Formats: sequence, C-alpha cells, structure tokens
Amino acid sequence: MVILMKKKYGVMLIGCGHIGEQHIKEIYYRDNIHIVAVADQNLERASAFARRYGASHYGTDYHAFLNHPKLDIVIIASYADSHLSILRDCLYAGIHVLCEKPLASNLADGKKFYDLVRSSDSKVLIAHILRHNRTYQTAARLIGDGAVGNLKLIRMVQNHHALDWPRYKRLMEDCPPYVDCGVHYLDVMQWFSGSRITQVSGFSAKIDPDAPCDNHGVINVRLENGCMGYYEAGWSPSLSSHNLKEFVGDRGRISLTLQQFRHENQEEGDLISLYLTDTGEYRSINVPAKYKDMYAQLQTLIRMIEEDTDPIPTLAEAFSAFRAALTARDAIAQHTTLPCPLPEDDDAETISTLCV
Repeated sequence: MVILMKKKYGVMLIGCGHIGEQHIKEIYYRDNIHIVAVADQNLERASAFARRYGASHYGTDYHAFLNHPKLDIVIIASYADSHLSILRDCLYAGIHVLCEKPLASNLADGKKFYDLVRSSDSKVLIAHILRHNRTYQTAARLIGDGAVGNLKLIRMVQNHHALDWPRYKRLMEDCPPYVDCGVHYLDVMQWFSGSRITQVSGFSAKIDPDAPCDNHGVINVRLENGCMGYYEAGWSPSLSSHNLKEFVGDRGRISLTLQQFRHENQEEGDLISLYLTDTGEYRSINVPAKYKDMYAQLQTLIRMIEEDTDPIPTLAEAFSAFRAALTARDAIAQHTTLPCPLPEDDDAETISTLCV
C-alpha cells in the first residue's frame, strides 16, 4: 500500500546504539524524513551517526534539541531505564514519540508511562516491530481465518549466540532477555490467539557468572481461551542461536522460518509452512519481508499523526504484554504460578480493548 505523507517530518534519534542504528539507517534517506538531531551519552558515537546519516545537529544532551522548530518526532532507542524520563520531556515539549520496548524496566515506571501517554495530545507508538512485519501479519490472517482451526499451542524460541557480550550485559542490567524480547512474543501470542494471557510461570538459569541476571529463561503461559504457550529466550556466548515460531491448532499448524534461516530458496523471502491435519497437505507460502521494517513502523506513527488512527499495537495491548512479562519474572523468581490481572481488575479505561 502506497502511503502519501502530508509533510516532511523532522526526527531526532535518542540512543545511537545497535537498535538506534536499525531505526535510523532505514529512514534517514526517505523523502518525507529529515534527521534534525541525534543524541547519545557517547559524544563520539553521536558525531559518527550525524555524519553517517546526515543529522543537522548532534550532542550528548537531547534537551538542547527538543524545542527545535523543525522537530516533530523523537525515536527513543535508549536503555529501558531511561524511557520514562525521556518520554515525559518529549510530551511536555509537544513532540510525538516512537519508543522502543519495553516501556520501562519496572512496573511502577511502566504504569507512569502508560498514564502519561493516555493524558497527552501527542501521538506515541511502542516499537513492537513484529506488528509491522509482513510475514507475521500474513500468519495472523491465516490463523484468524481458521486455517489451523482453534489455536491450542504456541511454541516460540529466540536464543542468541551473544558474541558482543558487553552489549548484552548492559541490556541485562535493565531486565533479563525473556522480558526484554518477551514483550514482543507475549504480544504475538495475544495477537494471534485473539485472547489474553491470564496465567504465567516459568524457570530461568544463569549460564555465565558475569551476567547481571539470569540470562536464560522460559515463560509458560495460559491464555483466556484455553490456548497454552511458551517462550524461551537466552543471551550467552555459550548458547547456540535458535529461532522457532510454531502455532498449533486442532486442524493443523503454522510455522515461520525467516529468510536467513532457510536452507534453500532464500531469494523467496520468509517461509510460512502450513500443515492441514484432515488432508495431510503441506503448503508453502513465501513472503518477501523485512524482519525489522523500521520505516513501516514509522509510517504507522505518521498515520496516527495525520489521520488520528490508533497505534499498532494499541497502548493497552503493549502495556498488557509488558505487564505479563514482568509478572512472569516475578513468577520465576518465586518458583510459582501467578495470574495476570484481567481488564476488570484495572482502572475503568485500562486494558479495555485488547485483542479485537
């Protein structure tokens, strides 16, 4: 779908690290985007980003650019423990925000983040990038159309062979990998099933002595419609990379294989494998897609600004996945099973439009 933008948007990137570069390298050359500024605590890195991606300004203090007359959007790509304070400053300045997940590093800050967004006139999109991935969108449509019947089991694994160990260790100072990445995949579980996570448990392990926290974990979930699922995530130099995405219903199953993990026909893009139990038929669906389509994600925010559309996912959906991941962390620490609050357990307007 071709989207006609009404203006050229001035963008500031806060956080010139790994994920910040994934954002900016996909948007800086677009006709409707102008990089006003880049900011990072490391001045040399901010300077390098400014040169590489044509930013008009750079520095270590983002406050210096918040009142720039051409600034419309801030991309928050910093560590999770800084998201709330940066969001507050941006909303106070009347700037729209695309914020990386997770919302925050703890539930209290996450709730403050949620309340700030609800009370602001600025548009805010949480960066659940898989919502903007064509392969995941196609799989969601197939499941929603009943291709595999009633969804009964979701199996997902995302382990990293973490060779850039200092980077991963810094990420784990905020939260373990099954929370950091888990918010994505718990959101996918609710999205694909059309149901809410109501119960979580799991286990974790500390593989490396210098890891700031347990760096491998498994979250087990029960959804409101009876579907069960698990998500496994680990970051360690000792782990092998492993990527599994499988959705099993009472009439078949769907599995996703990213282009980079295909053994053949990589030119065709990602692979969706559909198995139909009644007939024993296998179907292969090729989907040309970017795994992290940062420009499609930014276009969603721009549509929100120009057309007053809802975010994808909604704020309620993003917060629900965030809270489920943190509840799972508590359940793992306590070696128990914990419930996830239902909508009626919250404020009247909170988490009221999930999974529609």
